[in-house]
Amino acid sequence: MTVAIDTLQAVETVFAERIATGTAPGGSWAVFDRSGVVASGGTGAASLDAGRPVPGPDTLFRIASCTKSFTAAALLLLRDRGLLDLDATARSLVPEFAPEVPGGIDADPTVRMLMTMSGGLPTDDPWADREESMTREEFSATLAAGIRCATVPGTGFEYSNLGYAVLGQIVERVSGVAFTDFVTHELIEPLGLDMRFDRPADAATSVATGHRRVEDDGWLGLPFTGPGVFSAIGGLFASARSLAAWGNWLAEASTGLERGPLSAASRREMQQLVRVAPKRYSPPAVPGAVLAPPPVVYGYGFGLFVELDERFGSIASHSGGYPGFSAHMRWHAASGLGVVAFENATYARVSQGAEVALAILLDAADRLSPVTPSPAPWPETLEASVALSAIVNEWSDAAASAVLATNVGLDVPYAERRAAIEAAWVAVGGRTAASRTPIDTQCDSPDHLVWFLPGATGRLRVEVRMTPLAATRAQTFLVKVDGPEASGA
Repeated sequence: MTVAIDTLQAVETVFAERIATGTAPGGSWAVFDRSGVVASGGTGAASLDAGRPVPGPDTLFRIASCTKSFTAAALLLLRDRGLLDLDATARSLVPEFAPEVPGGIDADPTVRMLMTMSGGLPTDDPWADREESMTREEFSATLAAGIRCATVPGTGFEYSNLGYAVLGQIVERVSGVAFTDFVTHELIEPLGLDMRFDRPADAATSVATGHRRVEDDGWLGLPFTGPGVFSAIGGLFASARSLAAWGNWLAEASTGLERGPLSAASRREMQQLVRVAPKRYSPPAVPGAVLAPPPVVYGYGFGLFVELDERFGSIASHSGGYPGFSAHMRWHAASGLGVVAFENATYARVSQGAEVALAILLDAADRLSPVTPSPAPWPETLEASVALSAIVNEWSDAAASAVLATNVGLDVPYAERRAAIEAAWVAVGGRTAASRTPIDTQCDSPDHLVWFLPGATGRLRVEVRMTPLAATRAQTFLVKVDGPEASGA
């Protein structure tokens, strides 16, 4: 999919204006499609040290909670190898994790519940973000000292870093290797990604320094933390180019392409909405930006947020916030268009810029060709529509029985259907020479078709839905006057 230069310039402007207005010392971004990264950029300063280097697509930032998608992928790898049951209780794998459930209800969080943020644990961002370097021994002692749930496990959404730290330990105990090593050797290296859990020691590698705002609008550089148990919640360093490659690999699962360590089916599974969550959607006003409307539904899959946009359909994403850093990745699986973005300031909320940027990309692409094309009907669905159009014009019990499933005549007898269709024709002024030719055909599923037959003063709406059988027939056959006051035949 070709992205126009002016569209990419509009995306660049979104991120440049954020830095110009002081959201962070610097930032980096990349746009990708099925072919890979198609544009990238950076602005501001990766560090406020001497030279104030400008961040680029290969500058490493902390990606924070975007790391959770790697943790989820690691768990699915173990599941696919037959080593892990996602419906096992987390306590069966990490015995010291025995949270107290409200009301004394006996309900242990399962692995799947923790993966989908429905384990009942309370939200814990400020605390957990400072615990990355906690050792295994310290973590075991912390769990053994007592954990409490805010809700009954499995009954609602609440974002929990602690739950993902427990999942990191599950990866270790099932695989027998350190979490960071498992993710590195099983996911990062096979995909050739420039990512790591340790800050690079060589001066040749560009690494952004995190900052927090201090009085008088200044910035204070923050120290880096090292790997530990809480690395599973957000410990990775990555460049915009490499995080875009990760997003592209996940997005391409919708095409069925088998590439890399995790199957397309499991990658698609990550991007299915499992637990609905509240969504506070307030993208900033950007001059000239065409924003997608707020998602109809929003929630969590496996290590990824999933939202159903009213216009474009499913969008997968994840934000990351760490002391000194803000990260976001998001993509539209149907088209493969995606954006990743980083800024080196605490609570910078670069997600707002990324949401606007992807909306710009999708809007521009959709004006050229629908980014979420309508599905193609089955040949049998089209054949049924032709036959039923003829039946609507001239009823025949024999012709109807040849195309309709047995339930249709039982639901509404043929005589009633024929009478209702005749009444509908009267309501639209009767048949004309054009009445046999369907117009404005609509399809939202291969088995479902809606079309219209013109009358003298109006038109009839005809709808068919086929059975799921290989030798399919029409199980739904509805005819009505096109308009809110109409009744079905």
